[in-house]
Amino acid sequence: MSKQSTARRLIAYALVYKYRIIGALLILFCAVAAELSGPFIIKTIIDKHLDVESGELTSVLALLGLYMVLLFLASVANFSQAYLLQSTALQIIKNMRMDLMRHIQRIPLRYFDNTPIGQIVSRITNDTEAVRDLFMSFMATFVVSFVQLIGIYTALFILDMRLALFCLLLPPLFAIIMVVHLKYSKGYIAVMRARLSDMNAMINESIAVMPIIQAFRREKATLREFEELNEDRYVNQIKQFRVFSLSSRNIVGTIGSLVTALVIWYFGRESLDGLILFGVFYAFIDYLGRIFQPIIGIFDQLTNAQRAFVSAEKVFAILDMEGDEVERVDSVKRPDGVVRFDNVTFGYNEGESVLKGISFEARRGETVALVGHTGSGKSSIMNLLLGFYEAGKGIISIDGRDVKSFSKQELRKHMGIVLQDPYLFAGDIKFNVSLYNKDISIDRVKKALKDVGADTFVEQLPAGYDEQVVERGSTLSSGQRQLISFARALAFDPAILILDEATASVDSETEGLIQQALRVVSKGRTTLVIAHRLSTIREADQILVLHRGEIVERGDHDTLMALGGRYFKMYQLQKGESAAVDPAGRKG
Repeated sequence: MSKQSTARRLIAYALVYKYRIIGALLILFCAVAAELSGPFIIKTIIDKHLDVESGELTSVLALLGLYMVLLFLASVANFSQAYLLQSTALQIIKNMRMDLMRHIQRIPLRYFDNTPIGQIVSRITNDTEAVRDLFMSFMATFVVSFVQLIGIYTALFILDMRLALFCLLLPPLFAIIMVVHLKYSKGYIAVMRARLSDMNAMINESIAVMPIIQAFRREKATLREFEELNEDRYVNQIKQFRVFSLSSRNIVGTIGSLVTALVIWYFGRESLDGLILFGVFYAFIDYLGRIFQPIIGIFDQLTNAQRAFVSAEKVFAILDMEGDEVERVDSVKRPDGVVRFDNVTFGYNEGESVLKGISFEARRGETVALVGHTGSGKSSIMNLLLGFYEAGKGIISIDGRDVKSFSKQELRKHMGIVLQDPYLFAGDIKFNVSLYNKDISIDRVKKALKDVGADTFVEQLPAGYDEQVVERGSTLSSGQRQLISFARALAFDPAILILDEATASVDSETEGLIQQALRVVSKGRTTLVIAHRLSTIREADQILVLHRGEIVERGDHDTLMALGGRYFKMYQLQKGESAAVDPAGRKG
């Protein structure tokens, strides 16, 4: 997406509804014309010096009746244009929010690794809401105010050109005040928006790790951190409010009073000398008083407009990020599942390789296990296979086809994954297995749960398969959550099954159930397992031992144990046996 100015892009969103906006503006012109005709009608009554005793009462009543009709029409027109403009603004923001949510799902995973969740939530909710204020204030206040000013100045020139020319000095004066206002308040508003985003991020993180905060008695420290952010936002908000107070109603009201006094002095003297009609004097003062209301309205909305521009810049910064289109892959052929890594090198940061020359092949029906200490590169291999990141060097292929030639949806359609920390969505059990996939029936859900041994505890729940699960599944044990996530992967019947330390959070009994289920479900599919518990991979066809991003050993369990190398030591340590070598050279 090519980068454009924030103003042009906001206008582009508005132009989608240009006909509604044009219609609202036409109604607005009619409303302003009806409102501004009132002083002229009163002026006509005064200037004619109508004498009710001479039989001209009918004319007075006719003019007053016309005045009432115009006021009614202006009221209806004002409601119509306000409704059209406000509803259009809401529709524009609805579209912007959907565009943002849609684009976030296209952004590479690297962005989410470096960005707090709370900041992303703030962009979708708070920042788009601030942009809504811009459209609503601009279209419902700025436009209305400018149209009113044009109408008022037109009436002033009709009444008295000399004073109208004098009043033309007011808009440039107020424009200078607005520029100064915007200059000093922009920095404060930018800090306020940034602190709000930081506060949202901190709140999100604090709620997610509340057990850790309480367990390590970090409540006061967390509160102090939040208080610093909150205080900084408060201080900048006070400073911005001072600027607003000095440059809005205060200064406009003062200038307005001085100008009105000057006009009364000028017009009053001319009216006493008989050089100007009293009706003109009344109408001019009436229109002059109306000038300052639109200007005050614009000043009142400047803060909202500036806040919206700051927020819009943050929203468009996300929309400008490179992303991959989400494609429909209903007709993608199921692969055989032959996975091959050929001399693959990869690093999350340039110049820092996490994987170095990784080469292996996993065939259909085989189980390949990846083991190694933390940071050895096991999860990075899975991230590359799933297309979350792209390899710097080397080729990763499925059935001989480079994964870079697949779309992300095509690549992942026939993959299933179970993570170490299983995530359950808010909803019932059957939803968490099927994820509303229309191809997965309730019978298929029940079979998947039965295959992993989860049907026993699910059927004992009060609502069974309809049991509601709160967000993150906190009402279930970690083992139960893991079994449901296993069932989810199996229900989608993947050609390639990825288990990322999936048995790390389960007890021995649950681990036994999963091991038994895996023997069944791994038939006919490629299974890649990241394991810390080496006892769970004894039956793997191939075990790859990683160390500092390289494969240092490979083979099945018996072969690696006979080798007596790094895998042997890891296995002995987990068994609680000594892997040290005694002075005679015998392994203990």
